Amino acid sequence: MRVADVMTKNVHVVSPQDTVAAVAQHMAENDIGFLPVGDNDRLVGMITDRDIVVRCVAHGRDASTRVADVMTSDVKYCFDDEELSDVAHNMGDEQVRRMPVVNRAKRLVGVISLADAAHADPSLAGVGLQGVTEPGGTHNQ
Repeated sequence: MRVADVMTKNVHVVSPQDTVAAVAQHMAENDIGFLPVGDNDRLVGMITDRDIVVRCVAHGRDASTRVADVMTSDVKYCFDDEELSDVAHNMGDEQVRRMPVVNRAKRLVGVISLADAAHADPSLAGVGLQGVTEPGGTHNQ
C-alpha cells in the first residue's frame, strides 16, 4: 500500500508570518494539532500545538509571536508514492507522529499520521509508535 492511498489530502497550510494566535485559533476551529508552514509554494516548516506551548507560551512570548519564531524548520517528509510500511518505520526512527507528504516535484500533497497507517494496516500500529515513544530524539524540546 502506498502513502497516497491513506494520507489526508485536504491540508491546511499556514504562513511563517502568521501569528501564533491566528494559528492556534485555526487549530481549534478545525481540530488540528499539526500544520505545515509554507512560503511561496514551498514547505519551510511545521508547527504543532506542542510547539506553541513549549516554544511560545513557556518562554513568555505573546500571541502576536510569528509562526517563524516557534515552528520546527527541520521538516521530515515522505513521498506520496512510498510504501506505507517503509514510511511507518521511518516515522518511528525519526520519532514523529505526523509527516508532510510531497510528490516527486516536492509539492505538498498531504499529511500522513501513524494513526492513518494503523487504520490502513493494523500490523503497522506498533511499528512507528514504538520509536516515537522512546525518550529523546531530534524533536525533543
